[in-house]
Amino acid sequence: MEPVTGKPSLFRNILGRALLFGVFILVLRFAYVVTITGESCNRGDFCFFSMRQSINLVIPDGVSSIVVNDAVSRSDPRRELYTSKEWIRAVHFYSSVFQDLITDGYLSPHSKSLCVETPLGQEVFALKEIGVVDSIGIFKKANKPLVIKGEGHKMPFHDNTFDFIFTGGDRLDASARPSDFAAEIARTLKPEGFAVVHIKANDTYSMHSLLDLFSYCKLVKMLDMDGFVSSMPFVREIVLRKDTGFLNHGGKKIPHGISGNKCSVPGHKRELVEQAEPLIEEEPLKPWITLKRNIKNVKYLPSMVDISYKNKYVYIDVGARSYGSSIGSWFRKQYPKQNKTFHVYAIEADKHFHQQYDLKKAVTLLPYAAWVRNETLRFEINRDPGQEEVSELKDKGRGMGRIQPVKSSGGEVDEIQGFDFAEWLKNTVTENDFVVMKMDVEGTEFDLIPRLFETGAICLIDEIFLECHYNRWQRCCPGQRSPKYKKSYGQCLQLFTSLRDSGVLVHQWW
Repeated sequence: MEPVTGKPSLFRNILGRALLFGVFILVLRFAYVVTITGESCNRGDFCFFSMRQSINLVIPDGVSSIVVNDAVSRSDPRRELYTSKEWIRAVHFYSSVFQDLITDGYLSPHSKSLCVETPLGQEVFALKEIGVVDSIGIFKKANKPLVIKGEGHKMPFHDNTFDFIFTGGDRLDASARPSDFAAEIARTLKPEGFAVVHIKANDTYSMHSLLDLFSYCKLVKMLDMDGFVSSMPFVREIVLRKDTGFLNHGGKKIPHGISGNKCSVPGHKRELVEQAEPLIEEEPLKPWITLKRNIKNVKYLPSMVDISYKNKYVYIDVGARSYGSSIGSWFRKQYPKQNKTFHVYAIEADKHFHQQYDLKKAVTLLPYAAWVRNETLRFEINRDPGQEEVSELKDKGRGMGRIQPVKSSGGEVDEIQGFDFAEWLKNTVTENDFVVMKMDVEGTEFDLIPRLFETGAICLIDEIFLECHYNRWQRCCPGQRSPKYKKSYGQCLQLFTSLRDSGVLVHQWW
């Protein structure tokens, strides 16, 4: 009898194990789809050919595996990205955020959802993995299947499309067009839908600036939490709900602080006044030198708060003189702008200064006199200033030809067109803009400031640098005051005090 070799038995064992392994793979796939992804299975194919057209991650306590289809091939560099620690950390973070929002009732598995300005789509993936499957993201560069092409200030969707819109990271903080960003969220969000924004705002002023952008929404919730990246160690979550009664008034929002000609400076601006440098209460013996030095003590508004959530940034120089007198020498070089681009309005009636503004970029010259109404004014042009004024002009680089009000003593007279500065301001800027103003108008401030309050335009100005003109002591003649101005230093101090008492952040200019 021939001995038994055992080869058929070995072959059967190998075949049996292979079959068992195949069954194990099918069972594992079935368990994955049903228990992890939440999808139903077709009985005939055991889910083997029913993979979603998306990327599916399983992230158990820091251990990751990836199941991909043709959308992400083996050679696609995104395979490495989707298994990176950064990706997994982001997905964990956003999954937790969205789960909490579901618990609180702001999000549901049936919500049609949008994630705005998400370059990699972690937010979208997190939504899908917790069961909010009808979700998509937009970014300027598509990253399919999670992210399609689109930008926050111009979204490729119809009005009233989404139940839930989310923007995380510092996307709104970094937006160059935050007002358009917010308006697009308003347009694409359904009435009673929820918008959730993650920001870095940590001061009251910036928070109110943000909420002003979303004036069509009601604030539902505000929560501070830990972030997941070093650039945002702390995150403030803002939950907003679109008001069903929202009207865009022809695309223009009605400022909430101005009703007709009434103006109420909000409390958060009043708080900033308390942080400002103290006013100089005692009349300086050398006012120009004292006030010039005092500018070093000024607490600029952008040094106290974040101004990122403003629609546009404007500097208005009323009584600008030459370009170098304050725009070029001070505002461009010293004012803290937080890397924002400001448009400058130079208001200067003296035609001798006009030519130097012709080639200045981002500067609009208004060759008129700021006044309380639209009318033609007669001014005396001072071509021969006194010794004190000559020194002042030389130091400030202003040149000759300052325009002065007509005096009874006669002199060279010119006609200048005056305009209603307060009404111009209301037609040019809004409360959503960041507006800084310098005013040096040779005594006309005692007319213009009350007019700003009367019309409510004062609420549109965030910060004022005001030179107040009074009957200073003359250098040439000790004991004598200049007859040029009728107001006293006490009246100037009262003007500054009344502005600050009203909640207006004003600084003494020289």
